[in-house]
Amino acid sequence: MANHHLRDKSLSLKAKGLLSQMLSLPEEWDYTLQGLAYINREQIDAIRQAVHELERAGYIVRVRERDSRGRLRGAEYTIYEQPQSVSALPALD
Repeated sequence: MANHHLRDKSLSLKAKGLLSQMLSLPEEWDYTLQGLAYINREQIDAIRQAVHELERAGYIVRVRERDSRGRLRGAEYTIYEQPQSVSALPALD
């Protein structure tokens, strides 16, 4: 894992730690808020807050998945070691 995000002064310590943890997990890991909360002391709200911070900074892209009826059924995460240009990322659902 690159350490670029660890030197990013715009990120909170919580976001840096969560991103480090996410980068260390296997690709098939359950990257849902519940899955991340399961392996951490923080509750889902704290995990959600850190994920949103990382999205705004361009380190995470989250695409909501919907079933055939249009109901939300999860999300697919793309995690980057370095921030992507936020203007080039797809709009959040």
